[in-house]
Amino acid sequence: MKLAIMQPYLFPYIGYFQLMNAVDEFVVYDNIQYTKKGWINRNRILVNGKDAYLTFPLKKDSDYLDIKDRYLADDWVSERKKILNRIIESYRKAPSFEIAYPVIEKIILFEETNLFKFILNSLTVLKEYLAIKTLFPISSQIPINHELKAEQKVIAICKAKNAAIYINPIGGVDMYSKDEFKKEGIDLRFLKTTEVTYKQFHNDFVPFLSIIDVMMFNTKEETKNFLNHFTLQ
Repeated sequence: MKLAIMQPYLFPYIGYFQLMNAVDEFVVYDNIQYTKKGWINRNRILVNGKDAYLTFPLKKDSDYLDIKDRYLADDWVSERKKILNRIIESYRKAPSFEIAYPVIEKIILFEETNLFKFILNSLTVLKEYLAIKTLFPISSQIPINHELKAEQKVIAICKAKNAAIYINPIGGVDMYSKDEFKKEGIDLRFLKTTEVTYKQFHNDFVPFLSIIDVMMFNTKEETKNFLNHFTLQ
């Protein structure tokens, strides 16, 4: 069984979905500390030919809380209208706007303010759009010692799920040891996204933007084809 483990990211880039599609089960962390300046409640879209952040506001709270204990801002109902308007203004002339926008609108209008539940729903909707069959176990529901950290926690989850292969994004190549995983009978592999390019209006291509951008400029089939643009190391 192939396994991946990731934080819940908001409208992540195509590589996140490549990883999701490459495994049998994709564990989503809910009991991990929220981190600022990551991709949990923001991502990048194309605005006037350049990348710009799309940030979902959070209720002010302790920075030490887990993701599952954070909430969208009290004024979320009004803020989400601004976010939708910004997406419309940025992409209304994109070739696949009529197909992609209803999916994105459905996600943003989901009536849930718990951050983890909101993002998990968004990933579920996008998974269905891309016809990805992978299962979504939630980290806190897996019977391990949740006090474990980093590599040891990942190995514990792999063993609890009887995973023979663990796949991690290439960014973790210096964080995890293939030898340590091998000692536990687990084959550690790293996924590296290969070139994913497409026409974005008439500007120079801006890579690694949110899945929103990919969906706006590509048909559903073209977007699904990008799921295979990677190598395993």
